[in-house]
Amino acid sequence: MDQINVLVVDDSRVVRKAARRILERHGFAIREAEDGQKALEACRFALPKLVLLDWNMPVMDGMEFLVALRAEFGPEEPLVMLCTTESEFDKIMQALANGAQEYIMKPFDDAILTGKLAQLGLVEEELES
Repeated sequence: MDQINVLVVDDSRVVRKAARRILERHGFAIREAEDGQKALEACRFALPKLVLLDWNMPVMDGMEFLVALRAEFGPEEPLVMLCTTESEFDKIMQALANGAQEYIMKPFDDAILTGKLAQLGLVEEELES
């Protein structure tokens, strides 16, 4: 099976590294971008299967990126999972309305991220041992 490509978009190198570590454990191929503009360029170069997207970033924030991504590539691909500190219900609804498929809060851990990946059908649900 081909590796699934994931683009991790966050202005924090620490968050990108943490996400990369979890995703690589599941066999994903990871690319990184530190803002929405670089992320859009990365998608134009090679469209990933999933974008793990921060909301608050310089240059182009997560919502601006999401709107531009959907305008350019359509509503289905790539899958977008917002990963942010924005927890207000209206922010979550805005993200989903703009085309995000999933939403997780920072700080996230392996179990939270893996659970969402399973919901998206990208990994097998891990059984508790």
